[in-house]
Amino acid sequence: MQLAIVTGVSRGLGEALAVDLLARGFIVIGAGRAVSGKLNGANYLHATCDFARPAQIAAGVAPALRAAAGRKPSVATLINSAAVASPAGVFGRLDAAEIEAAFAINVAAPTVMTDLFCRTFPDEGTARRIINISSGAAQTALAGSAVYSMSKTALEMLTKAVCVEQTAPTFQCITLRPGIFETGMQAYMRTRDPVEFPSVAMFRGFKTNGLLKDPADVAARIVDKLVLGPVDNGRTYLHTDL
Repeated sequence: MQLAIVTGVSRGLGEALAVDLLARGFIVIGAGRAVSGKLNGANYLHATCDFARPAQIAAGVAPALRAAAGRKPSVATLINSAAVASPAGVFGRLDAAEIEAAFAINVAAPTVMTDLFCRTFPDEGTARRIINISSGAAQTALAGSAVYSMSKTALEMLTKAVCVEQTAPTFQCITLRPGIFETGMQAYMRTRDPVEFPSVAMFRGFKTNGLLKDPADVAARIVDKLVLGPVDNGRTYLHTDL
């Protein structure tokens, strides 16, 4: 039995990853507030939770994780994919509530999910892997995207912290910066006011110039390379590695 836990499965990359993993015979637990209509069948279980409220995540996710652990999977993989790009805006125009929600979803929630994963699958007999979906924004600051960039930088530190603590040879934790592909996040960025989000022209150019990949294609490459293939523990993978 191969198990995958995927966050952010209502749309975008999380949805595409869950669909691909199900097609390959994985048992998939999708975590989030909503579930895509593309996800169904005996091998799919949805764990309802709100990542904007990290303290409540365990109540929605832990029972599904414990049930899956009871089936003694040979492989257990957590993919922290859920994220928001808001608030997109320059300093002096940001909303405090949106800042709080962004760090809850992009940083606190994957930290909680990682903790639950480590609690639930402590047995070194299970091959365990965590894949944190980051962004090039973790390395390069974009005008109007400070909150998103800061949150992704924090997510990459999560990978490093896990690797320091989880030293068993059957445990790997990696980061992926998957590049640009068509998602609701990209659409959100394209619709921003240039006064508030000076980088909007770059995101509109991605669409105009046909540079955005299909999330399904990106998901398939991630599964082939980083879920099923061998990985270097602690490494930050780039879209060119897929």
